[in-house]
Amino acid sequence: MDLHWERTFSKLGPSLLEGIGVVVYVTILGFMGGLIVGLLLAIGRVSRHKVLNRILTLFIELIRGTPLLVQFFYIYYVVPMLIDALMGVFGVHTNVQISATVSGVIGFSINYGCYMSEVIRSAILSVNPGQREAGLALGYSERQVLFQFVIPPAIRNSIPVFGNYLVMMIKDTSLLAMISVQELLLRTKTFASQTFLTVEAYTVLALVYLVISVPLSRLSVVLEKKLKRKG
Repeated sequence: MDLHWERTFSKLGPSLLEGIGVVVYVTILGFMGGLIVGLLLAIGRVSRHKVLNRILTLFIELIRGTPLLVQFFYIYYVVPMLIDALMGVFGVHTNVQISATVSGVIGFSINYGCYMSEVIRSAILSVNPGQREAGLALGYSERQVLFQFVIPPAIRNSIPVFGNYLVMMIKDTSLLAMISVQELLLRTKTFASQTFLTVEAYTVLALVYLVISVPLSRLSVVLEKKLKRKG
């Protein structure tokens, strides 16, 4: 058994290190994309345009009502076909392909962006109205007040929740194995199928996820406590 564990660490370890690089890459881009999408959706949701508000609400419900894995498949397989069909209407023949990694980043950005938008929207609505009134009294426009007096504290108050979403996103990267992204799960699955060291391989995988996610979870708790003290 000791030889099995030694073999697992020596053979699987380097591959998992490369997989961690993929996870970090997708997570960072997906998280940043999610923040941008979430902020734009939140701004649209708090606007006075009723039609825009309803369209965005429907979009958010659509994304939140379907599994993330299905969205990965849709972006990876269906979206390129739809683009080709649309371009074909205009007489342009294309063969659009979206890489698995890019599909993952887009999927994370849209999916988590919809969840983040509700957090940001609630935070915007919870900002003291006095800050908005003070900004208007100083001669700032509605847009300037929104971006200088309302959104900054709203984002700051949302940081603890964003920390939880970041940890969740890291764990959700395992879903990318289904569209052939060489992340941690797919590498472990390949190793286990070749060596039959199933117990050892998946135990190491679980430990790797714990090593990554637990410190981030604790950091999120620390940030939340600090922000509460400042508040």
